[in-house]
Amino acid sequence: MTAGHRVGSVEEIPAGEGRTYAVEGDMVAVFHLRDGTLRAVSARCPHAGGPLADGLTDARVVICPLHQHAFDLATGCSTTGQPALTVYPVSLDPDGTLVVHR
Repeated sequence: MTAGHRVGSVEEIPAGEGRTYAVEGDMVAVFHLRDGTLRAVSARCPHAGGPLADGLTDARVVICPLHQHAFDLATGCSTTGQPALTVYPVSLDPDGTLVVHR
């Protein structure tokens, strides 16, 4: 796995929501899904720069709050014809700290 960047505590993200963190000059949206899964993708929608961490999520996708473009959180692929997001591996340290890998 690539170098890890500690970005915050998993407790900062309620289940079913996302938060944006800066990682080496990139903005990354980290999602804490309701089943406990963690996902991390580019923080801005490629269509119009919408804040994806503010979007609606389910177990598989995030929907941009601006124009409702949907993206698969595991692959970054759009289900609505937009360019794909960058996907970042994310893990959880034993102390509950989120680690985004690049």
